[in-house]
Amino acid sequence: MNDFVKNRARSAIFNLKPYFPGKPIEEVKRELGLDNVIKLASNENPLGPSPLAQKAVASAVNQLHFYPDSNCYELKRKLSQKYDQPVDTVLVGNGSDEILKLIAETFLNPGDEVILPQPTFSEYQFSATVMDGVCLSVPLRDFTLDLPAMLEAITQRTKILFICNPNNPTGTIVTQEQLDRFMEEIPDHVLVVFDEAYSEYADSNDFISGLKYLQQGKNVVVCHTFSKIYGLAALRIGYAFTTVEIADAVKRVTEPFNVNLLAQKAAFAALDDSEHLQASRELNWQGKEYLYQQFDAMGLKYVPTQANFIFLDTGKDCRQVFQRLLQLGVIVRTGDIFGYPTYLRVTVGTAEENTRFIHSLQSVLESLS
Repeated sequence: MNDFVKNRARSAIFNLKPYFPGKPIEEVKRELGLDNVIKLASNENPLGPSPLAQKAVASAVNQLHFYPDSNCYELKRKLSQKYDQPVDTVLVGNGSDEILKLIAETFLNPGDEVILPQPTFSEYQFSATVMDGVCLSVPLRDFTLDLPAMLEAITQRTKILFICNPNNPTGTIVTQEQLDRFMEEIPDHVLVVFDEAYSEYADSNDFISGLKYLQQGKNVVVCHTFSKIYGLAALRIGYAFTTVEIADAVKRVTEPFNVNLLAQKAAFAALDDSEHLQASRELNWQGKEYLYQQFDAMGLKYVPTQANFIFLDTGKDCRQVFQRLLQLGVIVRTGDIFGYPTYLRVTVGTAEENTRFIHSLQSVLESLS
């Protein structure tokens, strides 16, 4: 590092930990000389994008010389109607990642505290660290957010508290009863950010959206994404609901034209594709049941999930398992980055992909015995 960067760059950035995304299929093909590779690492929808979204994108390619609607007017109106929330409480971003970063930019001063579960989605810590915030990590209990411990961690310096529900990487939820007790005790000076990226997959009657507490007048932001069940990860578009006042503050730090035209068109269309949504849910449910049965037969422990991925204990060094699966053309996510050195996080795929993963895993574990 040269002296200019060392002495002039903001010191907080040197505390950032790099994000390592799931390996792209084409990269694995190039590196290993493979022709047939499946990716079960990034919780993408194996059915792909909504056919309605694909059609909308195709019909809009002749508009690429225009700037997009900077206010996402039509999409915000549709989201407002779908969720029965006022249109001026809707935020739309370049992925929900951008919304999380905008929240940090809006509210955090150097030294302000942020409370997050551990492990969870790494973007919370990243966005807070960029703003020189102090991250207080609260360990999970039984793979689930420990809300009482998170409450105890709150001080007068706490600005933001993150609740990932269902949680990534464990797939667990905190229940309505647990959240009701938690939100009754949360101090007014704390902004609670609900990240519900996988909520459309949750099938438990105990799941409740953070929108309930927004409607009660609490200071909350409820984030969603089009990257998961809607299958629009490549277009980078997410959205959130909050109070009018918080939305106005966040808009002040938002870049103009932050959401591209194709993303807006695709998201608008995808919201109408209930058939694709239901097919995605059913495929995920069937895949979960198959994988559970296979893991049980193999004697492997796993965390039952409310998302589209499963956190699995292989009983072996996860890096070794990952590399050997890679040689067989199967990409998964290692658990050591989350603090679990024998675990994998595997996305629920198509029936064919799930079967290939199980056969490959059986082969790998036998070779490591």
